[in-house]
Amino acid sequence: MIKYIFRRFTSCRLKYPNSIKLCAPCNFLSSSSILHVKRKYPILPEKAEDLPVFQYPVADPTDKRIYVWGLAEHGALGNHVQNRKSKVIKRHFFLPVRLQFGELHKVVDFTCGYGFTAFAVQSKGTHKVFGCGINTDSQIGYHAVKRNHPLSIILNPLPIDIPFVSPNTIRIKQVAAGRAHLLVLTETEGVYLLGNNAYGQCGRKIVESEDYSGHPIINNITHLEGDKINKIECGQDHSLFITETGKVYTCGWGADGQTGSGHYGNSYHPSQVKGDIEGEIITKVACSVDCVLALNNKGEIFGWGNSEYGQLVSPEEKVQLNAAVYLEKCRSLGKIVDIAAGGSFCMAVNEEGALFVWGFGILGKGPKVDHSLEPTNIPSTLFGQNEFEPHSKVVGIEAGIGHMAATTNSGNLYMWGHNRSGCLGLGHMDDQFFPLRVSIGASVQKVRCGVDHTVALCQPFV
Repeated sequence: MIKYIFRRFTSCRLKYPNSIKLCAPCNFLSSSSILHVKRKYPILPEKAEDLPVFQYPVADPTDKRIYVWGLAEHGALGNHVQNRKSKVIKRHFFLPVRLQFGELHKVVDFTCGYGFTAFAVQSKGTHKVFGCGINTDSQIGYHAVKRNHPLSIILNPLPIDIPFVSPNTIRIKQVAAGRAHLLVLTETEGVYLLGNNAYGQCGRKIVESEDYSGHPIINNITHLEGDKINKIECGQDHSLFITETGKVYTCGWGADGQTGSGHYGNSYHPSQVKGDIEGEIITKVACSVDCVLALNNKGEIFGWGNSEYGQLVSPEEKVQLNAAVYLEKCRSLGKIVDIAAGGSFCMAVNEEGALFVWGFGILGKGPKVDHSLEPTNIPSTLFGQNEFEPHSKVVGIEAGIGHMAATTNSGNLYMWGHNRSGCLGLGHMDDQFFPLRVSIGASVQKVRCGVDHTVALCQPFV
């Protein structure tokens, strides 16, 4: 036994001559055996408790991970999976899957459009924005396998060529996507806009019969009336900008009043939103189709655009609002910290973590509640608050056209609504009438909802 111990220990010392670390077999030495070895090899630790402990590798809590799920057929998930035998492309991912692109690049922001996804990355190179999915209008750049044959679908993330003034040093702050256009906000060069401009949503003059796929034009807006742009958002076919002073400007389709400019026409020149919002310091705007919510620095909510389902005011009062109004119905909700607007519904969460929803659709209140003119609270127990997790609360919300998402302070993600193509990530395609936790092996930091797909930015649980 002692000879075997000496052989194993000697091999360790030959392998690590300048260290007292032992290999795995040496960790199984008994205390009596160690005493025998110590007499000949006094380099061993004085106590058995001082023997080295093998540390298993753990994930760096600062690492970021990207998870995707939903419809994969059009490439928006950036995860092209094909069966080697049948040669059939996997059409759906009903559960979140980790995207390899997130392992190769440091993603700082991302957005989900109508069938496409864009990622902003931190890089020392010239390529700062990547895109995948539907590209019929060059909303994720011009890509062609040969001259004059642009690709209308991109199955894996590809770099988008944007004419930055300082491509090597430029930093991307935010990206936002609509139905077929994309906005890229930089720290020093303003906003770059690309894709479909049929309604002026890219902030440039409308050209009749313009071929957006064959001749992509990228517009650049540096300032708005001398004010630096601080945040961006997209509706279906219009764009929204928040300046450093808290003003809101819009351009694009305004048939439902979603530009908030005081009229119902389209506009290619960004104009300031009128109405009750004037004089307020706006910190966030939310929109996925044609109803817009805005949040000021005091936690109050304003809105404009389509109110067909009572999202803003009662349908008997008005169906479309072309100027911002203060939402009286939200006065009693407390100080609001986050907002979201879907196709026919709205959401808000206050500083205490209480989530409220109103409008029309699957609201998260069960299969029998599909319409509510007033904000109604979804019980906090449905978001994991119980006697074992008394401090769990909702801190962030997001909405697609027909589905909703909420993240908690513990990094859990809950989703509900129309489960088009498995976009809820629950393992099936059935609609979900109550918030249900999505199974992700990481802490969710940010989530974005498209029409039929969802993307989440996560980090390892600490």
